[in-house]
Amino acid sequence: MEEKVNGKRRVVNCVITALFVILLFLFLLTLAISLPLINRWFYYIQINTLNLPEQSGFSYEEIKEAFDLIMDYLTQSWNTDFWEKYAVNGQYYIGVFRCSVSGASHFDDCKTLFILDIVVMACTGALLIILCVLWKLKIVKVNSLRGHSAAFWTAIAAVVVPVVLVALIAAVGFDEAFEVFHTIFFPGKDNWVFNSTYDQIILVLPEEFFMNCAIFIAVGLVIFSAAIIAADCIITHRRRKKIKQQSD
Repeated sequence: MEEKVNGKRRVVNCVITALFVILLFLFLLTLAISLPLINRWFYYIQINTLNLPEQSGFSYEEIKEAFDLIMDYLTQSWNTDFWEKYAVNGQYYIGVFRCSVSGASHFDDCKTLFILDIVVMACTGALLIILCVLWKLKIVKVNSLRGHSAAFWTAIAAVVVPVVLVALIAAVGFDEAFEVFHTIFFPGKDNWVFNSTYDQIILVLPEEFFMNCAIFIAVGLVIFSAAIIAADCIITHRRRKKIKQQSD
């Protein structure tokens, strides 16, 4: 009977551990992706470094205002009347930038993905906190492997993601990778191909900016994962040192 109970407990622990790994991996990934979304300064500093005013013919203030307007729309689920609010005689605008119906449709698609990322990040973060509290109270158990926690191995896996992506981008080129990305996340659509005559916002959203965003996300993911790995190594070292001292 006791063996049967222990067997069920091991199964439950494995399920809890798998759930923890999935939640932590998704949290780290969505947290890294959210970096360019919540850190608008990252775009602000590139307005001048990428010479956007000179290249577009719009001022720093006009570019910044337009970026703030569209990011408010893309990251706020309750912001639903954006296009109607800024339409003039049937023409859509993002600040002083003209926007076509097709361009507006693409931003709507982006909004869905951005909101999804934020929701997943919030939900996985909340569930991780609950799991950690239950773990601390010894109600559930998250298994370890080879002396390291599940968080350690999840962080290792998370570090592999940007390394693989960088290798792929280096192999095929950023232009091709950019197209593949849009093909995967916007299947069957070509509204992401902007014409600067009708969608002037593309003049201040150059390819270099998106490449920098990808770098920002990759570096963020590595830093978050490295922090978990370092913390786990410190804790593991202290635990082993304590055990050794007690055995001496």
